[in-house]
Amino acid sequence: MKPPIPDWCERIPKVEIHLHLEGAIPLPAMWQLFQKYGGDPEIPNIAALSSKFIFIDFPHFIETWNWKNQFIREYEDFTFIGEAVARDLARQNIRYVEAFFSPGDFARYNLEPQSIATAIRKGLNRVPETRVALIADLIRDTGPDLEKGRNTLSAVNEVRDQGVIGIGLGGSEQNFPAQLFKTIFAEARRMWFHTTAHAGEAAGPESVWAALESLRVERIGHGIRAIEDNELVKTLAAIHTPLEVCPISNVCTGVVKSIQEHPIRKLYERGVTVTINTDDPMMFGNSLALEYATLVSELNFTQTEIKQILLTTIQSTWLEEDEKADLTASFLKDPGWK
Repeated sequence: MKPPIPDWCERIPKVEIHLHLEGAIPLPAMWQLFQKYGGDPEIPNIAALSSKFIFIDFPHFIETWNWKNQFIREYEDFTFIGEAVARDLARQNIRYVEAFFSPGDFARYNLEPQSIATAIRKGLNRVPETRVALIADLIRDTGPDLEKGRNTLSAVNEVRDQGVIGIGLGGSEQNFPAQLFKTIFAEARRMWFHTTAHAGEAAGPESVWAALESLRVERIGHGIRAIEDNELVKTLAAIHTPLEVCPISNVCTGVVKSIQEHPIRKLYERGVTVTINTDDPMMFGNSLALEYATLVSELNFTQTEIKQILLTTIQSTWLEEDEKADLTASFLKDPGWK
């Protein structure tokens, strides 16, 4: 049962650094894509489509993610998605986002990463109220195929002018450890891409260690299972590597049993740099406002703590330092806090 959302959670300016574009498509837009490609006889209406996004466990989530992607087949679909997601972000007063896109998922439709990025940017540019930078997800589930990873990396390097600023690594963390991608991430760093990797979500603290030591990432996607390793928590607190925490996502995929058992409060109190994000809001039925409201109602976060985490999120972005300062100043004086 979702808690009521206080007005201030809706009003305040927001920033998000862990959002998957293909998982953030507003449900009505996803329904349009679904119908465009013939739908599914087992899903007669948009309510049934919404019910499709209920997961038994993390592997079931990945399976459903892949099912959904069959309804995204043309470059124009990515322009449609870009605009729809950006309009939804603007509606929520989300001012700046660093969002993943997964070009490798669409190779089966002969779509090239360069043109996917360009199509997304075309849609995003229609909504100037929200600024969105892009992170190309190299996708663990392609396996240790260095050629695929290098091809994707090379391709997105050609379209940095479309706002592609970083490289990520999502997918089935439990099956494909970070060490398999060490060479590709080294190449990404040589190209001056920022780096992040999902770790400590579907696998334990050893996955977070691997992301830090083998991939040398700047941020960790999720990272919550670090709580299982005291030395890792101490290390994260000492080196200030931000965790891109997605509390409601972790409950929906069965990574944690309930929001009351989520470790974000413990990580925060032990000095780990945490940020709050939605991950795949279409698939989890969440929003940043709902994330804040849930942490307040279930884990005793205060409005002041949420504000501090938001300011920490700005510092955890890959914006230039002067841009971070300007965004921070605009947030501090925003009337939404009153």
